[in-house]
Amino acid sequence: MFFLSTFAGTHVPKQASMKISYNWLKEYIDIDLPPDELGDILTNIGLEVEGMETFEPVKGGMEGCFIGKVKTCGKHPNADKLTLTTVDIGAGRDLNIVCGAPNVRAGQKVVVATLGTTLHQGKNSFSLKKVKIRGQVSEGMICAGDEIGLGDSHEGIMVLDKDAEPGTPAREYFNLVSDTVYEIGLTPNRIDGASHYGVARDLAAFLNQDGRAKLKMPPAEGFSIDNEDLKIGIRIENQEACKRYTGVTLSGISVKESPKWLKNRLLSVGLKPINNVVDITNFVLYELGQPLHAFDADRIKGQTVVVRTMPEGTRFVTLDETELILSANDLMICDHKDGMCIGGVFGGMHSGVTEKTRNVFLESAYFDPVYIRRTSKRHGLNTDASFRFERGADPEMTLIALKRTAMLIREIAGGSISSDIIDVYPAKLEPFRVDVDYSHVDRLIGKKIDREVIKKILESLEIKIESEDPGGIRVSVPRYRVDVQREADVIEEILRIYGYNKVGFMERMTSKVTHTKKPDKEKLTQIVSNHLSSIGFNEIMCNSLTREAYYNDDPRAVKLFNPLSTDLNRMRTTLLYGGLETILYNVNRKKSNLRLYEFGNCYRLAVESDPDILNTYEEQERLSLLITGNRYEGNWIEKDQPGTFYELKTYVEHVFGRLGIEPAGLDTREVESDNFEDGMGFWNKGKKLAEMGAVSANLLKSFGITADVYYAEFNWDHMMEALRDVKITLDPIPKFPEVRRDLSMIIDRSVQFAQIRDIALRTEKKLLKSISLFDVYESEKLEKGKKSYAVGFVLQNPEKTLTDKEIDRIMDRIQANLEKEVNARIRQATA
Repeated sequence: MFFLSTFAGTHVPKQASMKISYNWLKEYIDIDLPPDELGDILTNIGLEVEGMETFEPVKGGMEGCFIGKVKTCGKHPNADKLTLTTVDIGAGRDLNIVCGAPNVRAGQKVVVATLGTTLHQGKNSFSLKKVKIRGQVSEGMICAGDEIGLGDSHEGIMVLDKDAEPGTPAREYFNLVSDTVYEIGLTPNRIDGASHYGVARDLAAFLNQDGRAKLKMPPAEGFSIDNEDLKIGIRIENQEACKRYTGVTLSGISVKESPKWLKNRLLSVGLKPINNVVDITNFVLYELGQPLHAFDADRIKGQTVVVRTMPEGTRFVTLDETELILSANDLMICDHKDGMCIGGVFGGMHSGVTEKTRNVFLESAYFDPVYIRRTSKRHGLNTDASFRFERGADPEMTLIALKRTAMLIREIAGGSISSDIIDVYPAKLEPFRVDVDYSHVDRLIGKKIDREVIKKILESLEIKIESEDPGGIRVSVPRYRVDVQREADVIEEILRIYGYNKVGFMERMTSKVTHTKKPDKEKLTQIVSNHLSSIGFNEIMCNSLTREAYYNDDPRAVKLFNPLSTDLNRMRTTLLYGGLETILYNVNRKKSNLRLYEFGNCYRLAVESDPDILNTYEEQERLSLLITGNRYEGNWIEKDQPGTFYELKTYVEHVFGRLGIEPAGLDTREVESDNFEDGMGFWNKGKKLAEMGAVSANLLKSFGITADVYYAEFNWDHMMEALRDVKITLDPIPKFPEVRRDLSMIIDRSVQFAQIRDIALRTEKKLLKSISLFDVYESEKLEKGKKSYAVGFVLQNPEKTLTDKEIDRIMDRIQANLEKEVNARIRQATA
């Protein structure tokens, strides 16, 4: 059993593309340009050709196959089921061929594959070589239909008409015509190019500048009804989702295999022929860009089609026997009782056309793009129909496509058109009206184009000129050009067709010296990016749209009004979640040792409301660092060295130091966050520059990550503000040596190294150059609640060599202040 549904057609790839047949295209525009030249023109007018391929209606194109005449036919001396033949293929001598077909006879005209020919049979292929079969030489092969790609029969060789001329190439005899197929990359705004007629319309606009082409609309004028024996009514209950709905019935049709020309057209653009009715709807879809759907008319209860939504939670079975749970916002095409298909997306199990169908109701409609996109994304159904509807179909094409399809079904599947067309169009969609100033055209294009040329280009694009004055024109843009609603859009259309290459360069160029504000954000971003990459980090770029589940408890998270899916319905407020998704992706692919960084914007609602809508949102640039796994891989000399909190802290200080910010001069505090364990932050003048810590176990568990992850996030905007106060000075290399002294001390576990550093720097501001923590010891052998620190102090006087007395005096003061302020007990002091 087979079903009819254009909606259930070819699934659209993530990168939208459209296959256009060169031969098919020529049915709508008179051109004789070579395919390569035509491909260049398509790219120049905005329909980028990403690839070209040759299409053969028969795989291999029957190269190496010729018409032959069997001159002699005798039994094989060593095999009862084989026959020895001589065949004339017009080559000057007869070929000796061993044939195993039971129906071979002398005098027959046959298809012969010569030596070296590659034959394709299904997915298999083989090349002919001169061989001996049971001791007899065979110099070719007399072919059956399936061996040359014509049919599936293998009962015997293909016998041709008696008037077939020996020596004629088989591709000429069977009238095989090669085709060139363009793979056109469609940007989201160019859905008008998702059909052969749409592409022909653009080509005609370009070529008609010098009168080289004429556009031909597919015939629909001959539409007429045969009787009114089958009437089905239409009622639109949700007029917001369905702007126009047209329908017509056909009765007495015969669902069967499509004719050869129709199958070849579909095969050329990558569609698999199914049956005549399905193939006709797909043909019109790729011809005019209008999706259609056919219902078995005998299955429409109440003889009425109702366009409406259904209650939340309604169950619906699709053509592929998948049960879906419908949303109250899913547009459905129903009879008076049940849903028959998801409007503009997917057909239903119980209303489709089968081989037993004799009467059909044919639908052609215009659905609201937002409704279709939400339904498509909600259920993960990406079809040829939804691809077009969610980007904006042509409401004026519905009637033309309906007539065209009905006429083709009557011609190919038989039967009669058994009702007048019902066209329900509650509120006509008006074209977009735009005022275009000629001076703006000249300024944006950079060249003054003749006004008559401009008007000719616009009219060839079906953009009508409603009025004109010396300074400009008022135009009406058809609804299918959803991307042309502003003056700049119309000017872009003029330039696109006029030709970018026709706009020359100025004879002289002018420039001016500009002042760059300090600090230069772009330059500093590049400096830090290069630095991180040089020390082993990899840059990542994650989506600004993230999952709702990450921000359920954040009232300031920005929610999208029209999300593509529940996975992309919030603007990120942190770079953390995208980084964790990246780690999970890599860990699942056996890449567990990671050092990652990302520059990106984060978004939040402002704390206070503002009349200016733009001020109700905050956008800040951030820098994130993530480390997980081993810092060094172990070997026979040393063990693995896993990443730690202190490794990340070192990288954070590297970033500060690379920008000229002294970490010791920042205010360091603990950070409390559900995302961190043992978090800490860095402040400057009351503004948080960065925070870091170990990602909490609960958060890692929710992502399915078992390894430890350490994370830091810089507020890049606050960093730039802090850099305004940073002055870079050049000091000569000191002539006098530096001196190091170490202190080993017992302190409370609550004391942090930052406190010790701050005390030391306050004690000696001039000669103390650096402080480092080189050992931490915690053990049960120490007093309860205590730990041991070993801290190094570097002293230096740029004007003279320090004496032991000066050094001891400074260290005594530092010890005294440590004992006083953090209750430190000095264990040992060493030089």
